[in-house]
Amino acid sequence: MARVGLSVERVVLAGAELADEVGFEHVTVSGLARGFGVTVASLYSHVRNSHDLKVRIALLALEELADRGAVALAGRAGKDALRALGDVYRDYAREHPGRYAAAQLRLTPEEAARSAGGRHALMTRAVLRGYDLVEPEQTHAVRLLGSTFHGFVSLEAQGGFSHSAPESSESWDRVIDALDAVLCGWPGPARG
Repeated sequence: MARVGLSVERVVLAGAELADEVGFEHVTVSGLARGFGVTVASLYSHVRNSHDLKVRIALLALEELADRGAVALAGRAGKDALRALGDVYRDYAREHPGRYAAAQLRLTPEEAARSAGGRHALMTRAVLRGYDLVEPEQTHAVRLLGSTFHGFVSLEAQGGFSHSAPESSESWDRVIDALDAVLCGWPGPARG
């Protein structure tokens, strides 16, 4: 690619595509410069360093996930919404493994404030409205869903379920059923 037409957006998108190809942990400004056919120095007018590039890829991934989630959740409630949100994360991880890994990057408070992370929390809380949970139980349930979705998706991406029956899609269905049952029968606050 020619240097002409480079922008922050183009550089970040190319970085995200590179992450999907080689893995997020292997994305560097020098690797991206090679892909563009330019010097590393020419990319520094668009990103400060490899960490800045990775943060920008994480922000892009979080935005893409939030956009998909908003579309998937429209008009859904209860178990239907729960499945839709879980499927968004699972499908995104399959289609964009490097970007999904980027979405897990620990952000500083300033970076997090610029991210779509708040939209993710709002979407999860929207799903939980169908289960009548109030605070602080809703926060506990948000953490349960996030850890379950991420744990399953991460294990599946690493091939953790590929060598045994039944198929992981069958297990995914059972996970959604189990989460729905847990949320429907959510226990009250812990008593000391």
